[in-house]
Amino acid sequence: MPTILITGCSSGFGLEIARHFAARDWDVVATMRTPREDVLPASERVRVLPLDVTSADSIAAVVAAAGSIDVLVNNAGIGFLNALEGTPAEAARQIFETNTLGTIAMMQAVLPQMRERRDGVVVNVTSSVTYRPLPLLSVYTASKAAVNAFSDSVAVELAPFNVRVRVVLPGRAPTTRFGENARALMTGGFPEPYMPLVEQVMAGWQQDTGPTTSSEDVAEAVWRAVTDISAPAHLPAGADAIAWSQAG
Repeated sequence: MPTILITGCSSGFGLEIARHFAARDWDVVATMRTPREDVLPASERVRVLPLDVTSADSIAAVVAAAGSIDVLVNNAGIGFLNALEGTPAEAARQIFETNTLGTIAMMQAVLPQMRERRDGVVVNVTSSVTYRPLPLLSVYTASKAAVNAFSDSVAVELAPFNVRVRVVLPGRAPTTRFGENARALMTGGFPEPYMPLVEQVMAGWQQDTGPTTSSEDVAEAVWRAVTDISAPAHLPAGADAIAWSQAG
């Protein structure tokens, strides 16, 4: 069976993607910063390996251990929520190091074997926030929009080698650890002049009873991106993401 390597599998989207492919008898390499064997079903087809996508040594080690990789899913990422004025430079660098540069580094490590085999798929998981401008998400959105853009460009580069690149854009997913990740980086809180906007945004989220995105939605979108050669370059995941993608 083919082998899929997925980053960021400790919870949320990555964990569900790993379960989805394992249930369909794929060989799954599930990577996490801190490996946890207990979150995935015990199977000789499932390997849990440590990976820090911001470390070149860690990336090299996991790619060597994984062996032949048919599909790479770049899911590892961190969330962030603040006005631009309240975003420390170090926080912005950390967001781009993980969300953007980590994705680039993983692709650079895996693409040579796919290109030489003339076969492979890369799926980059970004976000539906890139469909429209939203307050307090400028830096996070920028890190994901950059992945959308370079994915489209590298897809053209790789087409002659029969390597496909697709982007999956999840909608709002309250059950994931986005909020927890975002709070961990918000050491200084929100700038006082922006508090009326912050309160307005928070109140809007609390009152929002519209559709959201489940981890299963994202896993199914990744499955389609991998197995359906006719799948579009960008696949929204979740009813809310689909609605945003169609709103123009």
